[in-house]
Amino acid sequence: MTAIMQTLLFMLAVLAAVAVAAKRLNIAPSILLVVAGVGMALVPGLQKVTLTPEVVLLVILPPLIYSAGVAMSWREFRFNLRPIALLAFGCVVFTTCAVAAAAHYLLNFDWAVGFLLGAIIAPPDVVAPLAIARRLALPRRILVVLEGEGLANDATALILYRFAVAAVSTGTFSLPQASGIFALIVVGEIVYGIGVGWLSLRLRQWAREPRVEITLSLMTPYLAFWVPAHFGGSGVLATVACGLYVSWTGPRLIGSSTRLQGIFFWDLIVYLIEGLVFLLTGLQAHALLDEPHIFTIPDLLIAMAWTTLIAIAARFIWVFPATYIPRWVSPSLRKRDPSPPWQGPFLLSFTGVRGVVSLAAALAIPYVLANGQPFPHRELIQYVTFGVIIVTIVGQGLMLPLVVRWLGLTHLGKKERKNEIKHELRARQAALKQVEKRLEKAIKNCGLPAEAIAHLRTRHQSRVQILPVNLTEGLDHMRQTAKIKTELIEAERDFIYQLLRDGKITDDARRRIEYELDLEEASVANRATDGGGWM
Repeated sequence: MTAIMQTLLFMLAVLAAVAVAAKRLNIAPSILLVVAGVGMALVPGLQKVTLTPEVVLLVILPPLIYSAGVAMSWREFRFNLRPIALLAFGCVVFTTCAVAAAAHYLLNFDWAVGFLLGAIIAPPDVVAPLAIARRLALPRRILVVLEGEGLANDATALILYRFAVAAVSTGTFSLPQASGIFALIVVGEIVYGIGVGWLSLRLRQWAREPRVEITLSLMTPYLAFWVPAHFGGSGVLATVACGLYVSWTGPRLIGSSTRLQGIFFWDLIVYLIEGLVFLLTGLQAHALLDEPHIFTIPDLLIAMAWTTLIAIAARFIWVFPATYIPRWVSPSLRKRDPSPPWQGPFLLSFTGVRGVVSLAAALAIPYVLANGQPFPHRELIQYVTFGVIIVTIVGQGLMLPLVVRWLGLTHLGKKERKNEIKHELRARQAALKQVEKRLEKAIKNCGLPAEAIAHLRTRHQSRVQILPVNLTEGLDHMRQTAKIKTELIEAERDFIYQLLRDGKITDDARRRIEYELDLEEASVANRATDGGGWM
């Protein structure tokens, strides 16, 4: 137990150090974490850290999928359901078939083993490219499609993976039967996930205690994931459906205090999980090097190169026809959703980075078949999968900013963001007008003294005056105002600490004042950043 704790603390220290280095170097932390993990794995004498498939699929994956589902806009997900489905289902199946054909004809794999390799390699990981893409101010729709694909593609791949393992083990496969089971799993998991989301929100509404509600929110993804996974499903679609349901119906049912605390809690949880996942991915180099294998290094490099090239090419071959052919066939679709410029599909094609789900699936391959024979090409598949993950995360991840600049998509994203800010300001102004009507109505019937009424009106007017009239100049003024407000809050906080040191106030009083200052500072920061404010 002591060794485990020491290893965990060491990994957390590496995670923090890499995050600082990534910020200084302006490189995505996920790339540096994978490289750091590989470097640590090659250090002689370092304790081997094995990432078991059960930990990935049953412990790590559910909260990541659920948090992404809750963060996703249901309206945007529904509007982009066609491209998301074409990527999450169509592209995964197409990539699986392409890799299977390459493995059969180029690597001399049996068809069933080839399909197994294809199912493992097919699902792109969305965490690393999305982290980079958000920093590059890409158009919103590209981000939504990427995130939506990342929510559902693991389900398709894991179901195909189980079919392929069964086909290799038993030597039989029925396409009609597999198709029926696939459809049943999809429908059943969606219905079950919505039910779990409904139950979670009702329990949280009944509890009305932030710590209890956050605990229930942490339990929700595991309840959504584990039950379908136990009965042979993937668990992914159920967790996605649950997260989207909570995203759509939760805002009016979750209290403000729970929402504030939950944001910070889930932000930390997701940050730690994602960071440790990339670090552990690199560390698996140690475990793989210790595995006995019967193939040669040239065979491994050839298999890795062909698999990587086919997986990348298959995504390009799928994305462009899937983007434009439906619009050529359907005039109504073309009118409702015109064809995008080629730069968008190109970027979607380029972001086929593989991740931890592929690695977990490769590690989960059984050692022997049903007849007791060794599972064919098990070690080679694991090495190839690990190689594809490293090449795509590091290679494509480092190239992604260059590709985005070459495509000129950052300019479109900034223009879109400016329009979004305009709509946000109009919505705020309209909402404050409604509040003013409600305030005047409340004042007539409240019986408050004139001083209290004047205070309410002054507070409302101050909120109105914060909003800029001219977008460009107003935002510049707001940036300066936010900077000054932050300095004033810091000065007040320093003075309160001095009063505490002088014994003029108690620690409880300091905490209450500090809590109000923290909320005010968070409000100022929210208005001064692209993440959720006006700038």
